Amino acid sequence: MAVFRYSAVKGDGSVLNGELEANDRSEAVQRLGRQGLQPVKIESADAVPVAKGAAGLKAMGKGKGKEAGKNGAPLGPVKLKRGQVVMFTEELSDLLAAGLQLEPALKVMESREELSALKDVTILLRQQVRDGASFSRSLRSSSPSFGELYCNMAAAGEISGALPTILKRQAEYLNTLQDLQNKVIFAMIYPAFLVASGVGVTVLFVTFLIPQLMSLLESTQSGVPPAAQAMITASDFVKSYWWIFVILIVLGVTTVRILIRDPKRKLKWHELQLSFPLTGKVLRSRFFVQSTETLANLVGNGLPLLKGLELTRDTTLNLYLREKMTRLIGIVGEGGSLSRGMKRVGFFPPLLIDMIAVGEQTGDLEVALQRAATRYDKELSKSIERMSAMVQPLIVVIMASIVGVMAYMMISIIFETISGLGR
Repeated sequence: MAVFRYSAVKGDGSVLNGELEANDRSEAVQRLGRQGLQPVKIESADAVPVAKGAAGLKAMGKGKGKEAGKNGAPLGPVKLKRGQVVMFTEELSDLLAAGLQLEPALKVMESREELSALKDVTILLRQQVRDGASFSRSLRSSSPSFGELYCNMAAAGEISGALPTILKRQAEYLNTLQDLQNKVIFAMIYPAFLVASGVGVTVLFVTFLIPQLMSLLESTQSGVPPAAQAMITASDFVKSYWWIFVILIVLGVTTVRILIRDPKRKLKWHELQLSFPLTGKVLRSRFFVQSTETLANLVGNGLPLLKGLELTRDTTLNLYLREKMTRLIGIVGEGGSLSRGMKRVGFFPPLLIDMIAVGEQTGDLEVALQRAATRYDKELSKSIERMSAMVQPLIVVIMASIVGVMAYMMISIIFETISGLGR
């Protein structure tokens, strides 16, 4: 167990300083709360003190270049990584659940020893909350990384008085999305490594090994195999005119970016992505998981269904899927049920519609949405595993074929060299 130093306010308003043992900061806060104490500062007793004087100022200056305002707060919004947003949400929800008010809880988080963007955001938040701004408004102005959905959830928590619960559920939701993203990324690491290795081996053969063997073959005045001669010609062309390929790649990428700026072309491109043989099903399953998980989170925290659908649509990046969500919102706004709207839109699978219809009939839509999210999360995992199982052997066969052709040409050159030496 770690030792924490704390400063806490007693019931009579006096300040108490002391130390206690706990597994982590959250447990320390809870133990102080059970003793009737309101902590204003908690830090590890093993933490290294911040350097004072000129050395301390020099160390403080080694940050990310953010200008500091009053009380050391940065002047502008600070960007956070997804993991930092999750950490902030978990820590703040634990502090609020332990009985702390918002401003003292932010002060506890502000006292962290780590000099990072998370500390800067906490300083900004506490300063604005202390000046009278709402928590949701402070989130919007402190960092763009929280997003519109996060800020709207915080506003709902402030209105309903359930901010600790909403933040806890939001942390679980962010972790779910992060796990979802990691599944897709991890599934593509091995195929990407195989492609990079195959390209590297091919470049090595074409630009170095085969030319070396060709020089040896020419020195023996032996004939050059046709396949080897073709590869040498291609190698010489790549060496001499490599800049043409670079220009073509840059022009191609620039052209695609310009074309998809048009909303109609971008809409068609996003629709086409959903019909790709391997990745299309993964993208569709990911949308079903994310949309049902988001909507369940919003409905469970008391937001109206129509508002929840609008926020869910705002978290969707695919324009084709956003268009489907807009149609669904229009149907529900006219008085239709969610399941009937999904059926009229036509994109949503029958199983998802049936699960939501059951939730509407039982009056527990949140549970039905959570079950649907769990069901399609399993389906997504199966789709990713199936895609990995099909892509990896395919890439191995392609790379092995390329390397095999290169090896065959090298062996042919070696045999020609040996034959020339024998003559």
